[in-house]
Amino acid sequence: MAKKLTKSYEPDEVEARWYKYWLEEGLFRAEDKSDRKPFSIVIPPPNVTGILHMGHALNNTIQDIIVRYKRMQGYNTLWMPGTDHAGIATQNVVEQELAKENLTRHDIGREKFIERIWQWKERYGGIILNQLQKLGCSCDWSRERFTMDEGLSHAVREVFVRLYNDGLIYQGDYIVNWCPRCHTAISDLEVEYEEENGGLWYIEYPFAEGDGGIIVATTRPETMLGDTAVAVNPADKRYKNVVGKSVILPLVNRKIPIIADDYVSAEFGTGAVKITPSCDPNDFAMAERQDLEIVIIMDGNAVINENGGVYEGQDRDVCRENVVADLKKGNYLVKEEAYVHNVGRCYRCKTVIEPAVSKQWFVKVKPLAKMASAAVVKGDTKIIPKLWEGTYFEWMENIRDWCISRQIWWGHRIPVWYCDDCNNMIVAIEEPTKCTKCDSSNLRQEEDVLDTWFSSGLWPFSTLGWPEETEALKTFYPTSLLVTGFDIIFFWVARMMMLGLYIQKDIPFEHVYLHALVRDEKGNKMSKSKGNSIDPLEMIDKYGTDAFRFTLAAFTAQGRDIKMSEKRIEGYRHFVNKIWNATRFSMITLEDYTEGDIALRDDDYSLCDRWIMSRLNRMTADVTRCIDEYKFNDAAGKVYQFVWHELCDWYLEMAKPVLYGKGEPAKRQATQKTLFMVLINSIKILHPFMPFVTEEIWQTLTKDEGSIMVSTFPVEDEGLRDEGAEKKMELIMSVIGSIRNIRGVMHITPAKKMKVLISISDDRLIPEIADGKDYICDLANLEKLGIKGRVEEPEGVATGVVGPINIYVFLEGIIDVKVEKARLEKELTKIGKDINFLSRKLDNCDFMEKASKEIIEKEKSRFEEFKDKRVILEEALKKVVAIRG
Repeated sequence: MAKKLTKSYEPDEVEARWYKYWLEEGLFRAEDKSDRKPFSIVIPPPNVTGILHMGHALNNTIQDIIVRYKRMQGYNTLWMPGTDHAGIATQNVVEQELAKENLTRHDIGREKFIERIWQWKERYGGIILNQLQKLGCSCDWSRERFTMDEGLSHAVREVFVRLYNDGLIYQGDYIVNWCPRCHTAISDLEVEYEEENGGLWYIEYPFAEGDGGIIVATTRPETMLGDTAVAVNPADKRYKNVVGKSVILPLVNRKIPIIADDYVSAEFGTGAVKITPSCDPNDFAMAERQDLEIVIIMDGNAVINENGGVYEGQDRDVCRENVVADLKKGNYLVKEEAYVHNVGRCYRCKTVIEPAVSKQWFVKVKPLAKMASAAVVKGDTKIIPKLWEGTYFEWMENIRDWCISRQIWWGHRIPVWYCDDCNNMIVAIEEPTKCTKCDSSNLRQEEDVLDTWFSSGLWPFSTLGWPEETEALKTFYPTSLLVTGFDIIFFWVARMMMLGLYIQKDIPFEHVYLHALVRDEKGNKMSKSKGNSIDPLEMIDKYGTDAFRFTLAAFTAQGRDIKMSEKRIEGYRHFVNKIWNATRFSMITLEDYTEGDIALRDDDYSLCDRWIMSRLNRMTADVTRCIDEYKFNDAAGKVYQFVWHELCDWYLEMAKPVLYGKGEPAKRQATQKTLFMVLINSIKILHPFMPFVTEEIWQTLTKDEGSIMVSTFPVEDEGLRDEGAEKKMELIMSVIGSIRNIRGVMHITPAKKMKVLISISDDRLIPEIADGKDYICDLANLEKLGIKGRVEEPEGVATGVVGPINIYVFLEGIIDVKVEKARLEKELTKIGKDINFLSRKLDNCDFMEKASKEIIEKEKSRFEEFKDKRVILEEALKKVVAIRG
């Protein structure tokens, strides 16, 4: 092996070199036609405005692990990349740029504004994709798509027209979530609710005839300007005699009816509520049921309009203050009390949403939802973890029509045209030149654009060339897997299911893997304002991509949020170094290795050779199963345990004497062959998790075999299973561990050789321990080792027990009795104080009531650890005292 690894692993240089090589060699590319079985994933397209955050890092690391794994298994693997035009977000970014020039989009007009956005996209839109490359993502970049590229735009128009012609798209007056800042409707899913402190105002509405009135409770007194009724529950006996009467709306002096409706809760407030159809979706629904008038009182800026009388021109918050003041003056305000309630805010700009009645475009989703639910019930699409299926079904059953129109300029403009001469409406894929009814050319297109999620919902098939029947579409649809966060199961997953089944008559993906969120080490949501967020790019620069990726995989357990910290990433950087150093050592011992020089027999392979091959085979099967089941943390844990502990800590140490030339040449070559096979297969299994360091090692270990990416992923070989070797080695390692533990407890330096006697009460185990005598002497650093049947415990020893085996370590002449006794007594005194302190702390009611559950568990754990340690120290002290006696 002429090639050598550098003394230390330098990620920056290695990562840049190999990613360039992979791209130049076209190793990420899929084939539209191939004899190999296809495997396809479409990337959840990041916003074109996006910068890599921990959510992106987790999502794309998981995808890349799967894609690299499948590629090594021989699949024709496609990972489709691309970005989303992100309507509201991108428009906001460019509007902010215009504001720096003291301009608004209205100043430059729609056409020029769209040009500015395209210019911005060309300059900055590729940042997130370049960052994904730094993460090691092996997407087929030759197929990169954008939700507003020409092909996808055509697909969007095609789907809109089909839905419209099938009666599944309609336009109508409806109450929507309106953002006064973004000046657009947003869907229910785009509203973020948070509990906020507010008020509950009790207002008396006087009867139109006679004395008295009815008291209503409201959290929004300013909306009373648009009230068109007061409602009570029909079963509420308190109001049995007032239903059908009328009241006078305070401040507005308009007569409105008292009605009965089952929606009203008799427990809220006084049991009587004001009904404002233009400002509340539940009131709007009631207005439709009860045929109530709808009075719109605000414009698109949440400013009171002409229907607000004297309050016209006032912002909604100012209006609230003035309305409350006027209610007090008119003696209508009965009382006011503090009230905590949910307030909806725009997911993009965080402005408080204003429900508003306006003309919008909608998709009738009930028929589509039925198909999407059935596909999961039948198992055509599997959701993993399964616990999310219930959430998916519940949402599908209670789904509302989808508002798809947005009052912004950046996006897919709705393919609808109006004739200004005859008011005819034309819905078409291509722009019409004349009216289909009167032949007029005086046409204007619908101003609204489609919800961003509409084009994203077509992503699995539009990216493959639909509506053309492309070879890519035939080969890779349905896609094999979707990996995404559980938080967009409704925004995106459900809509892809509905539209995929509607257009393609087939599911968009076979499996949906929903991962959890990345939180800080305490389980809190990461945010820049809290100062607890972790920048993936900083972590990559500091510790390397492989350590960062492996950390994400190691903590990705199904259905459980990831608690992330820089310390954990640093820990896995040590793992990368361990792999690197183990490989460097191995390469030195393999320099003269040439396979086939000596004909090897089965008995040339040592016990530890047979053991490590059996363990490698078991690990291969376990990792394969775990990745297939999307248990990434278990897969990472299995390979970590094998490489660090079994290969590096045990096998390499046990094999050193043979590798250094002690013994027969055939046995050395057998160990060299074993080491080479274990090393090669280990880095292959590590490759999906750690692509860069494994490629560097692979290229150094192999000759002209191309990239590790296209090598074959190891498969389980039943013939390599050796239960006997595993059982025997487990026993030998337990004995070595017991001796090492005694060395640690008694503070015997690692360099000092010791004398040990092993007493075995089960005669069947004597030859097994005898077979491992050399391993025990080498790894426990023994001067002398005796192996006997059952014997009495000698004087002056420290004792370890492994099942029916007693291990006696002779201490006389090994330790300074006086010094060791003093040390143990000092440690016992200190640990006694620690135990007393923690005991008082855990008995303290004040601490137990105020401390967090996490801190209490931590202190309980420390308390138990201290008690266990005291037992060990007391036993050690007895042994030391016995030597003196």
